[in-house]
Amino acid sequence: MHVDTPPAALRRLSGPVRRALLPLADGLGGATSAARALPDVLICGAQRSGTTSLFKSLARHPAVTGPTLRKGVHFFDVGYSRGVEWYRSCFPLRASLRARRGRPRVRVMESSPYYLFHPLAAERIARTLPEVLVVVVLRDPVERAYSAHAHESARGFESEPFARAIELEEDRLSGEEERLVADPGYYSFAHQHHAYLARGRYAEQLARLERHLGRERIHVVDYAELFDGTARALAGIERFLGLPPGPGTPPGRHNARRRSSMPGPLRAELTARFAESDARLADWWGRTPSWRA
Repeated sequence: MHVDTPPAALRRLSGPVRRALLPLADGLGGATSAARALPDVLICGAQRSGTTSLFKSLARHPAVTGPTLRKGVHFFDVGYSRGVEWYRSCFPLRASLRARRGRPRVRVMESSPYYLFHPLAAERIARTLPEVLVVVVLRDPVERAYSAHAHESARGFESEPFARAIELEEDRLSGEEERLVADPGYYSFAHQHHAYLARGRYAEQLARLERHLGRERIHVVDYAELFDGTARALAGIERFLGLPPGPGTPPGRHNARRRSSMPGPLRAELTARFAESDARLADWWGRTPSWRA
């Protein structure tokens, strides 16, 4: 029978309760940091591509757990200055992960979708977690952009309508990536929250991951296949991670937001704008993404 590890049980608490407990958990984690694990698995994005759903699905596996009270820690993008011992303090004790009573050693995962897009994250991951395995979920970049805009608007991070936000994106992001690279302590609100089209240019982001981690440590999943109503894509992820077969439950959809349909002419324009980027992705991936099939 599967018995939840403490982090899994704690994450089932309501959001307000978990937030109230975070300072206590962080304090305990800091005091016992040396005895805690670092992740074996990172879900690195893309944003609004089902990373929360994938995290929840993997967390149901008896040999997988995550950070205490969190899905993502955002260490390799916006929290790197806090140091690796702080990062370690966010995860379970190593003793709780040992194989026992027929259960294999528990793998530790984290999911922060900004890791794929942040220009320094891949290098930081490679330096800190030299054996980590990375999973990336890719969604139609036009749908991803529209979903991201609805998400940022609902959170109060965007005040412009979608079409206007797309017009403003180039100016908003001008020089921001260069500044992030030049000054590792710099934080760019626009780069994290207003990169609707830039985040959908997947090939260059995957090439950066490959450059620092190696192709064999990256598993890319098509959003349409992850949510096709079966557990086939999830089973492929489990094989990549070296896990025994899990419960076999298809991933559910989490964090979905209601929104109006995108105007047809705007959709056609954006689809055309992504044609070259999607072609480079197909070359890198060795297959045609579902949204171009």
